[in-house]
Amino acid sequence: MIRVEIAYALPLTQDLCVLELAEGATVAQAIALSPHAQLDLAGHAVAIHGRLVPLHTLLRDQDRIEILRPLRVDPKEARRRRQSRGKRVRRTGG
Repeated sequence: MIRVEIAYALPLTQDLCVLELAEGATVAQAIALSPHAQLDLAGHAVAIHGRLVPLHTLLRDQDRIEILRPLRVDPKEARRRRQSRGKRVRRTGG
């Protein structure tokens, strides 16, 4: 048996659940057995520990599945809108 966590971030809260599954289970199977089974995953990306994965990915013990909500606005478009309104865009990194 393996133990996985499924996270789904809502605008104001994060919904978490922990499942125990047989070895060889996939991301899709885990989600189907979770409280998030009713989600239409067509508009959602799925990640394990922050890395995008397809639904047929095999799970390992202690994986954290993250169901990512669709972006409301493309980040590049949001930046263009801020610039057109005269707001300064901060850059980080280096």
